[in-house]
Amino acid sequence: MSNIKKRSIILTALLIVVCITLVWYMMKWNDIESLEIVDAANKTTELTAWVVDWQWESGLEDFRRMTDGLSSVQVFAAYFDENAKLHFTDRMTKAMPEIKEASKQGSYVDLDLTIVNDRLNRDGTQIQKDPSIVSRLMATDDSRTKHIMEIKNAVIQNGFHGLEIDYERIDEKDWDNFLTFIHTLYQHMEQEGKSLRIVLEPRAPIEELALPKGPTYVMMAYNLYGTNTEPGPKADHAFIEELAHRMQKVPGDKIMALSVGGFDWASDGKVTAVTEKQAADFAISSIEPPKRDKASGSLYFDYMGEDGQKHTVWYADEETLSQWVAVAKKAGIEKIALWRLGDMGEGTLQYVNR
Repeated sequence: MSNIKKRSIILTALLIVVCITLVWYMMKWNDIESLEIVDAANKTTELTAWVVDWQWESGLEDFRRMTDGLSSVQVFAAYFDENAKLHFTDRMTKAMPEIKEASKQGSYVDLDLTIVNDRLNRDGTQIQKDPSIVSRLMATDDSRTKHIMEIKNAVIQNGFHGLEIDYERIDEKDWDNFLTFIHTLYQHMEQEGKSLRIVLEPRAPIEELALPKGPTYVMMAYNLYGTNTEPGPKADHAFIEELAHRMQKVPGDKIMALSVGGFDWASDGKVTAVTEKQAADFAISSIEPPKRDKASGSLYFDYMGEDGQKHTVWYADEETLSQWVAVAKKAGIEKIALWRLGDMGEGTLQYVNR
């Protein structure tokens, strides 16, 4: 072989190597750029979460693991007694000092008081989401004013950054009075330098309501399937997208509330809420490995329980949550609230805290 041919082969080989190297670097650069874009998108997602009195210990553990990932925590603390007066449970009274201490770790996390219209009776019974309480408190100018004063005192005396109202199952006849209440309550909170969030159910007729400007509105995008349905995910992509589009009618800042954990349906009809950790424990003994539902991103599986019943579990993990957040953001909702802290999986904790 002549020297000219040898040189030609060598040059061709070198040229191929150079081209391959350039292509590799371009692909690598694109990958890095894509990762940076995704990472930037994740960092622009403002996350908040609830902590509840009946699960405050494990909720506090999760909170301590994710103080860098949350802008605020809503403390599910205030209910009502039989006289429609605010009632703080002994459990939450015990938990509050530790929750406040945890909020000061890492990045400072604001704490808001959440008031929910559950009625706790003296005999130990309770009525969840009691619409009669709302009717009673919203009935007149005087009743609304007294309620606002009681709320304002509770927020200030307990040192909360802000307030969240979670009144559900509101009767149709009470909506006008409730909107008046929100408007006046916001003025009082603003004067005190306190924030106000209002929780809305999917059933709320938001297209027909003239919701006041000022508060932040939170849409509950969960329990699509639950205690009164067949097995299925707490939310799916279409459900979240639909609610996000409905929220375009709502003024001001908007938040999409997503739920971790899931439900366990037994063959005898009993349905139980499960945390992510509980679901993952059940999955160890599943009949087949958990599958991921394409329409929701949720995991689901069957297992035989110690009760001899066949159980079906649907639940959300960090991949599910990531998909739901992406759907909400694509539909125009940039802020996310998580229901709720307590027994989250390791992957979810890392996802929230990054």
